[in-house]
Amino acid sequence: MVYVKWTFWITIWLIVGAFFHYTLPQHDIVRIVNTYEEREELGDWTRIFWATPDDQSANLINRDVQFIQAVTPEGKAKVYRNEDTGWHWPPYFKFDTANLYTEANDAKSTKENPEWYAITHYGWRNEYWTVFPNAVAIKRVDGPDATIIPWLNILILTLFFALIWAVRVRWIRFRQARIDPVLEDIEDGWDAAGDRIAEKRGRVRRWLDSWKSKK
Repeated sequence: MVYVKWTFWITIWLIVGAFFHYTLPQHDIVRIVNTYEEREELGDWTRIFWATPDDQSANLINRDVQFIQAVTPEGKAKVYRNEDTGWHWPPYFKFDTANLYTEANDAKSTKENPEWYAITHYGWRNEYWTVFPNAVAIKRVDGPDATIIPWLNILILTLFFALIWAVRVRWIRFRQARIDPVLEDIEDGWDAAGDRIAEKRGRVRRWLDSWKSKK
C-alpha cells in the first residue's frame, strides 16, 4: 500500500506540474527573424494544443495560422504560433493577434544588427506532434542578457501552495477531531469483541477439560 500511495501522489503532482508548466507564461529573449502564415492540419487529439476556434469553424480539420520565427542569443531556433485565446482556457484573454503580428513584423532584425525582444508565451514546442507555444506579447529589451522576473508566476504559485497548505491543515484538524476518534472507537470495539471471544473460548475449553477429567 505504501508504493501505491506514493505512486498516486507522484502521478498527481506530475499532472499538476505539467499543467502549470504548460499554462503559466514563459519568457524568451530572442531576435525575431521572420513571420509567416501557414495552413495547419488539426489532428483529432492534438487540437488541445491549438486555440479553440469559433463555433462556425469548430469542425474544420485545418485552418490558417500565423507564426513568428526567432533565434535565441545561443543561436537556437524558436517558432511561436500567434492565435487568439479569447475567453477560452488558458485565461490570457488575447484578442490582438493582428496587432501582435504587426509588431513582430516591425521587430525583425538581422544577425549583423540585432534587436532583442522578450516574447511572452505559454505552451510547449514538440516537433513530432507539430505543437507550438502561443505568443502572447512582445516587448523590446536592452540586450540578450536582459533579466525577466516572472512576478505573475511567483504570485500564482505562492497562492496555490498557500491554498494547498491551508486545506491540508484543515484536513488534519478535521481528521484528528472527527475521523480518528471514530476509528479508535471501532478499533476498541474490535479489541473488546476479540477479548470476549477469547474469554468464551477459554470457558468452553475449561468446560471440555472438566468433562475429560471426569472420564
